[in-house]
Parts: sequence; structure tokens; C-alpha cells
Amino acid sequence: MTPTNRTIVLASRPHGAPTPDNFRMEERPVPIPGAGELLLQLCYLSLDPYMRGRMNDAPSYTPPFELDAPLTGGAVSRVIESRNEGFAVGDLVLGHLGWQEYALSDGAGLTKLDAGMEHPSYALGALGMPGFTAWHGLLKVGVPRAADTVVVAGASGAVGSIVGQIASIKGARVVGVAGGPDKCRRVVGELGFDACVDHRDPGFAAALLAACPDGIDVYFENVGGAVFDAVLPLLNVGARVPVCGLIAHYNDASYSGGGATDKGPDRLPLVMTTILKRRICVEGFIISDHQAEHGDFLRDLGGWIAAGRVRVLEDVVDGLENAPEAFIGLLEGRNNGKLVIRATHA
Repeated sequence: MTPTNRTIVLASRPHGAPTPDNFRMEERPVPIPGAGELLLQLCYLSLDPYMRGRMNDAPSYTPPFELDAPLTGGAVSRVIESRNEGFAVGDLVLGHLGWQEYALSDGAGLTKLDAGMEHPSYALGALGMPGFTAWHGLLKVGVPRAADTVVVAGASGAVGSIVGQIASIKGARVVGVAGGPDKCRRVVGELGFDACVDHRDPGFAAALLAACPDGIDVYFENVGGAVFDAVLPLLNVGARVPVCGLIAHYNDASYSGGGATDKGPDRLPLVMTTILKRRICVEGFIISDHQAEHGDFLRDLGGWIAAGRVRVLEDVVDGLENAPEAFIGLLEGRNNGKLVIRATHA
């Protein structure tokens, strides 16, 4: 039988939260590599919150996905045919490829992975972009000190789970924020956070205050919304706020470029006044700007994982056909740790 290339394309741009109708599965011919090209077969596909912004036709730090074209993301693939002398059949590679089972590449942007790598999917998570984001954002922007109180939003996610563990290694007291009691128990019991507060609890703000009696020195922002509202009055003088993401707002019309149609109180005066009075440093960052640090990151985090000081949480979903529903669940907070799609042949 001639294999087909199952591919997921962006069928329409979402208005608000994505739905299954925004995606379409297509069966296409498996491409044939030309001179200098490789044929890659998908092993693992990364699903990440930033992809929601690329579904909008609005300017950002990455171009939007095109309609009726494959969505793209980080992927671990295997070379199954090579006409490029730099790669051999069987090589495992990391690259930015489409949501499709087979892809062509000329080798540009591909990184060979160790053939004996025990967990190749880690290259998409703890040892990939999310882990690098956690490492840089906390250590270079948050700059935690021993005995600081570090609060991590999205504490059970791909980035937040790593942030909290690094903060513990640096001697900080670490308080996580997660959605639901099960996630909070996991953050404390498995990841070693000192405490975790459920942002879905009606008494969330009071519970966060009780968990941070000495205020907050570093707040790692992944969420925004009501979590930031509760954190703001607890920030200490000289606090640092690395801004990594705002997942609570990714489906808002104002965030997606559809106009400021989401009604709510004007919080800007309060936020800016607090920043001024308490001399707070708020810094957004995009990890692609910091590639010069990548070697240091791999040395640090790879060493901590090997030594058992950092535990990796993965949420693995089997089958490319399940990527749209898994991505929708990611935006709803259903995942625990790094979300990856495992192709059936991985």
C-alpha cells in the first residue's frame, strides 16, 4: 500500500476559543525528496500555548499560520530517505515542521539528536524551548535569591513545572498556582514546591496571601487574569516579574487583534502605580532572542535532570489525529506538564 501523508491544516481562524471546526485533516501524497533534501517521518509533535496567537491574522513576534496550510510546531522526526550528505537514514532530528506525518527538509534548521537519547520527546520540553524559557526567565530576569518567595503561575505546565524546581535549587521558597486540587497536590508532592494554591478556588486571593506571608519577591507570569490580580498587591519592593505568557487572555478579542471589545475595569493606573511605588521590574522576553545562552541552559538543566534534581512532567497523547482536541485542552488547562503528540510509529 502507498502511504499517505496525514496533515492537519488551519481550516478557519477562531473567534474566541478554538473549536474542532477550525482544523481539518487532509490526506496528501507523501512527498518525494529532491537533490539535497530529506524525507522525515514524524515521531513527536510539540503543542504549545503560543500557537493560539499564530491562529490569528494579526502581527506578533512570529507570523500567523496560513489558512488551508499545515500548522507548524517543534517536532522530533526520523530521517527515512536522504539525498543530503549531512544526514543519514535513521538519524533522529529536531526541527520546526508541520502538523503532518511526513515532511521534506533541505536540512536547514535541523539539529541531530543523540541516537541513544532515552527520551527524545524531552527535546521538545524540558531540554527544548519550554525548559530554555523557564531557565532564562527565572535566572536571567527573575534572579531569585536564597530565601526569596517565588510564585509560579501555571505551575504544573511545561514551563512552570521547571521554573519552580530551579527556584528550589537556588534556595527560594516556591509557591505554585495551578488549576484544581489534583494539580496542586502533584506540584507539591512530585515537584517539591513548598505550597500550591488553586486559582479555581473562590477563596484564591486569601489562600495566596496565606501562602505568602512575607510577600512575593519573584512572580513568574504565565497566566494573567485573576491570578495577576491576586499577586499584584503582594509584590514586595524590588520584586521581579518575568512575563512569559498570558494564557488567560489568548482567546480575548483584544489580545487576538480583534479590537478591545472585552469589557472590564481599567487596571492600568493601579498596575503602574504599584510598579512605581514598589520599584518593581516587569520584563517580557522571547526565548529566541537568547540563543547565545543555549549551551549554558543545556549544561545546567541537563545536569539537574540527570542528577534527579529536576523531574520532568510529560503529557503524551497518541496519534496526530488527536492534536486539535489536545491543543484545545491545553488552552483549557487540561494538561499536566509538557504536552506532546506521539505519532503511532514513534
